[in-house]
Amino acid sequence: MAQLEVLYSPYGAYELKSKYQLNFLKGTIIITAFIALLLGTIYLIKVIGGEDLEAIDASAIVIKTVADLGPPPSVAKKPPQIQIDQPNVIAPKVGIPKPVADEEVLDDDVQLATRDELAEIVAPDITSGADAEDIIVDIDDDYIPAPDEFVPVEIMPEMIYQTSPEYPRLAKQAGLSGVVWVKALVDKTGTVRNAMVGKSSGTASLDEAAVQAAYNNRFKPGIQNGRPVNVWVTYKVEFNISR
Repeated sequence: MAQLEVLYSPYGAYELKSKYQLNFLKGTIIITAFIALLLGTIYLIKVIGGEDLEAIDASAIVIKTVADLGPPPSVAKKPPQIQIDQPNVIAPKVGIPKPVADEEVLDDDVQLATRDELAEIVAPDITSGADAEDIIVDIDDDYIPAPDEFVPVEIMPEMIYQTSPEYPRLAKQAGLSGVVWVKALVDKTGTVRNAMVGKSSGTASLDEAAVQAAYNNRFKPGIQNGRPVNVWVTYKVEFNISR
C-alpha cells in the first residue's frame, strides 16, 4: 500500500509573526522616549521663563472695586466716523416753477436771488449800542428797485385795467404779428412808473406800441409786510391781425 507524503507549510506569514514582538518593543521604546522629551522641554521652558512670569505678575494691575474697571470699551473708545460725501444738491428756488411755452420764456440770463441774499433782504443785520434806543432804522419808502433786482413781495401787483395798444399801421399792412413781453414798474399807488421790453417780438414797432400802452394800465400795488411796495411785473401783449 502506497504511503502519502504530506508537505508542511507554515500558515500565515511565518517570517512576520516571528519578528512582530521585537518590532512592537522597538515602537514602544521610541514613543516613550518622544513623550519624555516633550515633557522635559515643557518643564525646561517653565523653569527658564519663571523669572519673567513673576515680573509680569508683580506689575499687574489689581482691581479691588467696580469703579476701578473704568468705562466699557463702547464708551471709552468711540467707533470711527465714516466720511460720507454730501450729494451735490441744487439750492431750491423761490416759488414753485410752472411749465410755460418756449415763446413765454423771458430771458435766459435772469439771476435768481440766493438764500443769503434773501436773508439780507428780508432780515437785514441791525447793530445797536448799549441801549435799545440807539437803534436807528432808516428805510426809504420810495425806493425804486432795478429791473433785474429781486424784491420780496407777499402779494404781487394785479392788473385791474389794461389798455389795448394801437396796432402800428405799417406792421398791420405788412401782416406782421407777434408777442411782446413788457416789464413794468408798478409803484405803491398802482401806477406804471416805468416800462421796457422784457422779450421782443422781433418787430420794433410792435415793441414800442406795447411799451407806450403800458403807462395807461392800472394795477393793485404789490404788498409786503402789509405795506405797498414798488415792484417790477412782467405781462404779455399779443398783436394778432385776425382780431
